[in-house]
Amino acid sequence: MAWVMLIAAGLCEMFGVAMIGKLHKNRNWQSAGLLVLGFGASFLLLSLAMESLPMGIAYAIWTGIGASGAAIMGMVFYGEARDPRRIFCIVLILGAVAGLKMIG
Repeated sequence: MAWVMLIAAGLCEMFGVAMIGKLHKNRNWQSAGLLVLGFGASFLLLSLAMESLPMGIAYAIWTGIGASGAAIMGMVFYGEARDPRRIFCIVLILGAVAGLKMIG
């Protein structure tokens, strides 16, 4: 169950990052509320997952999901460059997170 919460925490972080973009375009209470909700849920789920997962592994996976997911969202939804070097770096992040899981 901790892994499910950790993955959900990473997805909530991605949602929070998307809401930063939305708030940048539309400064309204709905966007701000969704941003706070996304990051709040992310931190809550991360803290619950860390009750049974090691902090280093949980934080690395949470950060990896958030960073990689935000970069992919930027490419898919916001027209950011799909440069092969960027994609390679995303793969490196995901590979490093998987490697930490296998070692731990």
